This record gives sequence, structure tokens and C-alpha cells, in this order.
Amino acid sequence: MAERYVKPGNKERGWNDPPQFSYGLQTQAGGPKRTPLTKRVAPPQDGLPRVPTSEMSPGAPAVGHLPPSSKASRPPLGGSCPPSSMEPTQCSVVESEILLEDVLSPLERALEDCRGHTKKQVCDDINRRLALLQEQWAGGKLSMPVKKRMALLVQELSSHQWDAADDIHRSLMVDHVTEVSQWMVGVKRLIAEKRSLSSEEEANEGKSTAAAEQNQTVPGIPHTP
Repeated sequence: MAERYVKPGNKERGWNDPPQFSYGLQTQAGGPKRTPLTKRVAPPQDGLPRVPTSEMSPGAPAVGHLPPSSKASRPPLGGSCPPSSMEPTQCSVVESEILLEDVLSPLERALEDCRGHTKKQVCDDINRRLALLQEQWAGGKLSMPVKKRMALLVQELSSHQWDAADDIHRSLMVDHVTEVSQWMVGVKRLIAEKRSLSSEEEANEGKSTAAAEQNQTVPGIPHTP
């Protein structure tokens, strides 16, 4: 093939002279013309890259037309339930309201029982502390734990469970001192006075019972049927 581009030999040239190639024959018999690398290709009008049809598979969708989304055909995660049913059920327990009267009335009755046996100055100080308790309770300054413990304290006080009532008083002073410090001193004093009064009453009852039994068993005194 290379002999086509070589001119016939020149008899005047030596045997070792290089051959002379024919440039005209090369340009005439050249291959397909190549696109110059500096030439820019115009972009497609729709803004999407064009793929030759020979490179497209038979089942592939056409470029520019996306397949329908499968999300539309999927059922919701919660089935047929509305979104509101997906929220967790709020199982909040409504606490029963503790009334001020249920706590204050037993304390006032205990104070009235102590007035005849306790100094007037002590009773007046307890009464003043109970007034502070009423004021703070009505003003919403007491938390629910304080109200609950005060309700338990009153129950123990009414049942003459002095140690249990005193334990509740100490727990309130430790855990909620900022709420109860102004009036808990009066409650503590009331527990102590009521306890002392109850002890005196029990002692007096014991003496009366013993005296009655002694009168019935004194020798020399006939027992009337």
C-alpha cells in the first residue's frame, strides 16, 4: 500500500537516497474527515442530554419522561388509620384535688381542743401559722406534693398516730422547706400539744378507772347489787 504514495524512482538518484512521497495522493485517498476538536456542539433545545437510539434498551423509558413514582401507590405507614391515631395515647392520671378545708378544718379542731390546756400565747402563735397556711394554699403557692403530704399528716393526726404525723412533718421540712418554713412550725407545735393533751386525757381516764375499781373492792363496804 505504501508503494502507491511513492513516486517512481529517479535514475539520476543513488540507490541509497530516501524515497520521495507524494502528498497529493495522500490527501486524495485519505479516510473520512474528522470533526475538528475546536468545533463546539450546540446543546439540545429541551435542556436534557440526548442519547443515541442505538444505545437505548428496548424497555428503557424515553429520556425526559420519568417513570411514575411508586410512592403514590404505596399505602400509608399506619394503614387506613388517620394521622391522629398514630400519636401515642396519653395515659395521664388525673389526680384528685385536695381541698383546703379537708386539711385546715382538722387542724383548727385540734387547736380548739388544746386551748383549755395550753397557754394562750402558744395557741395564738399556732393560729397565726395556720392563717399563713391558708393564705399560701389559697394563693396557689403550694405544690401538689406538699398538699398530699399535709392531707396524710392530718389523717395521722386525727387517728392519734403521733409518730407518723411527726415523720411527715420532718419530711416536708427537708424536701420542701421553702414552701412550708413559714407555717410548719405551728403545725409541729400543734402536733406536740395535741399529743401531750391526749396523753393527759389517757392518764386521767386511767386514774378514774382505777379509782372506780378501788371503790368497788374496798373491804368493809357492802357492795350493793
